[in-house]
Amino acid sequence: MSIRLDGQVAIVTGAGRGLGRAHALALAERGAKIVVNDLAAADAQQVAGEIVSAGGSALAHACTVADNDQVEAMVRQTMEHWGRVDILVNNAGILRDKSFHKMSLDDFRLVLEVHLMGSVHCTKAVWDIMREQKYGRVLFTSSSTGLYGNFGQANYGAAKMAMVGLMNTLHLEGIKYNIRVNCLAPAAGTAMTEGLFPQEAFELLAPETVSPGVVFLVSQDAPSRTVLAAGGGGFAVYKGFETDGVNLLPDRLTADGVADAWGAINNEARMKELQTGFEQASKLAMKAATNLGIDLA
Repeated sequence: MSIRLDGQVAIVTGAGRGLGRAHALALAERGAKIVVNDLAAADAQQVAGEIVSAGGSALAHACTVADNDQVEAMVRQTMEHWGRVDILVNNAGILRDKSFHKMSLDDFRLVLEVHLMGSVHCTKAVWDIMREQKYGRVLFTSSSTGLYGNFGQANYGAAKMAMVGLMNTLHLEGIKYNIRVNCLAPAAGTAMTEGLFPQEAFELLAPETVSPGVVFLVSQDAPSRTVLAAGGGGFAVYKGFETDGVNLLPDRLTADGVADAWGAINNEARMKELQTGFEQASKLAMKAATNLGIDLA
């Protein structure tokens, strides 16, 4: 299968350097027209110029995704120029790392504003366009820090796990409009991660080794509601499972009962990947009804 994106328009945020630049170039190579967004105008222009020089189509747009008015102006310019938006890659981000007890609330909010609200601003600005054209591919950038945690990155981890929650709901809301929504959890050697990896690992984890996964996740035959881990040419899927659990009604519903049943509650033998929040509520209600002899049918 050869993935092509001819005629499609893609907005890539934070595309002036690092991962965003690699994503923009990879999408352009497959035929997409690219809006190169970056806070640094010179970097955005440089990448747009690279795409045009290689025979592609690109616009540079410098703005901060944390400002909704600027994001809406970028999308208006895109629509005026090309008349559609098929792909959105939410990649823009910053770091303000400190242990939680030393971290200021301003630094916590700033990271959420750029990563989470920046992604919300961009997605909201294109959502109705994608609904009306009955086609869209949205990619959020999560992180292993959000999925698993990392010392000194409480703000970043909170923002990155929020991407998964946002994906889960937008996946459900976008299904009937052929909008597919996914997350990328990249491990890449970039300016943001310099010094975090040994030099050899830093070189192995080049941004270009991640971008093939991005092209797939925004392609016509992409999955939806998938968290793809990617780095160094390797790819894996993160899944969130829930144990089957137990019900403590009618006579064990105490904290001591929870403690006594912890082995069974935490038993992974019948774990399941739930598809909606309602599915969890239904499971718990059914277990309660079974224990109490109530027919919920």
